[in-house]
Amino acid sequence: MVVKVLQGANEMMDTSSNDEKNSVKTEKVDRPPATDSRAAGLASSSPEAAAAKTPDLSEYLDYRQYLRDFYDYKRRMTANDIRPFNYQMFSAAANIKSPNYLKMIIEGQRNLSEDMVGKFAKALGFNKDSAEELRLLVLYNQTADPADRNIHLKKLSEQRVRIKLKAGEIDKKTWEKVPNWIAWVIYAMVDMEGVEFDVPTLKALFRGKASEDEIELALNGLLGSGELLRDFTTGKVRRANSLIEQPSEVPVALVRKLQAQLMYLGLESLYQDAPTDREFGTLTMSMTKSEFDDLKFKLRQMRKVINKDNNIARTHTKGERVYQLNLQLYPITTDSSVLPKSTSTAPKHESAKDSAKALVNSLAQEAAKSAASIFEDNDASHM
Repeated sequence: MVVKVLQGANEMMDTSSNDEKNSVKTEKVDRPPATDSRAAGLASSSPEAAAAKTPDLSEYLDYRQYLRDFYDYKRRMTANDIRPFNYQMFSAAANIKSPNYLKMIIEGQRNLSEDMVGKFAKALGFNKDSAEELRLLVLYNQTADPADRNIHLKKLSEQRVRIKLKAGEIDKKTWEKVPNWIAWVIYAMVDMEGVEFDVPTLKALFRGKASEDEIELALNGLLGSGELLRDFTTGKVRRANSLIEQPSEVPVALVRKLQAQLMYLGLESLYQDAPTDREFGTLTMSMTKSEFDDLKFKLRQMRKVINKDNNIARTHTKGERVYQLNLQLYPITTDSSVLPKSTSTAPKHESAKDSAKALVNSLAQEAAKSAASIFEDNDASHM
């Protein structure tokens, strides 16, 4: 019987279709309100209902866009008040002297300092957790180095998960049942040659990427839940169940967290591992929507074929190392359909026939002028 290596992991990580159905679009694009794709956070069946929904910070990856939407929301809600909400009122709530400081931040004329983040959080009415979320979002937006941005994004994702767990938006029992990335690796180590499943051995194999406490917790979790079984006579460990029996029930937030962690490990490998021990490649290209969908399908099929081949290979021989394969395909630019249509008309290009005709006419005219000048010279000589 073919051993299903990381079957649950592979099924859970292939979440694009579930993500497309269940997740809220988080990337905000700076464009006019009428065409802004962030409408998932504010759109409704009626303008009145839309105005009544407060912008949710957890739906944003651009803090300036969030502040712009917050300000627009407050303006709509106080439009009929004696004193409608304005920039000066926000500055007063944040205890900032400059009356237009919020406007400068929104327009990108200034960056938010650590101290100002706290003042903005106060004016926005945030509690301690939301203030920390804002701080991490600001760091993510304002950091230039890609590696540091990845670190801030990872911390931001973890903070948002903690907030959702506290609010009950994510079921805590389901969350705790799903193994973390360390457990996925330990689960795959069953197919490695000569591995002893004790904490010191596993820690050495992890190359310092996980602590003894983390490894022990993950190992005990796998053994306690029955995903792994230990033979107390031989000490050998084997699999009993797939790591995730029903991957469709895994919260989207957890899938994203695990994917982010594994991608971050890939970033570490780029700097830590020799080129002979890894394979990194990139390809930047322009595609149509149909070409993108086709490539997306091919990548999914490729991943399934690789997984199947690996499963078959492990029934014959043990592996030597655990490797991680990450597949990423994502948009860099906005769709060109949002660009304004050009009203200018391109100049008509002459055909080869028209060009040749024009050249013949030009030569004929020059020849006629030359002939005329000859006759004029002859007439003058006879006078």
